[in-house]
Amino acid sequence: MPDNIIIRCLNCGTKNRIPQQKFQRRPTCGNCHAPLDELIIRCLKCGTKNRMPEERLNSKPLCGKCGEPLIIAKQNIKPVDVTDDSFAREVLTTETSVLVDCWAPWCGPCRSLAPVIDELASDYVNGVKVVKLNVDENPGIASQYGIRSIPTLLFFRDGRLVERLVGALPKQEIEKHLLAIIKTN
Repeated sequence: MPDNIIIRCLNCGTKNRIPQQKFQRRPTCGNCHAPLDELIIRCLKCGTKNRMPEERLNSKPLCGKCGEPLIIAKQNIKPVDVTDDSFAREVLTTETSVLVDCWAPWCGPCRSLAPVIDELASDYVNGVKVVKLNVDENPGIASQYGIRSIPTLLFFRDGRLVERLVGALPKQEIEKHLLAIIKTN
């Protein structure tokens, strides 16, 4: 690992060489003294670039212009598997919006939708909780919510079902519904 880390200042554009031992503290630009731990996150709704300290990423940041939640992608976030027993805890009592993927292992369209659901879990980690419900192993919840064909996506807000999509839809279509749910939070 190199002894120095080079970070470009978002304020003035200067390249700063930061010794590795000083990087754990909050480094500042040598030219304009702006903090170097800020990130720029573009709002998905209005396109505004929002400057934000790294430590605020987990506090559900909002766009400074339009007030929409800023979506911050994180890698390797996977959907949570829920059961009849854990459904209430994982879905109904969660403060964020929840997307429930109702699926079965033998279902071809469900298997083709699985990578999209995994991507959505990472892409919307700060705005939507994504969970998977195997309807074969958990018939109680499937029956309670009238799951008659799969894949079915259930959208919950404040513990209430607000929307349902049936079929293996493209990612863009699912995202359109997710953004509508996030917007009304």
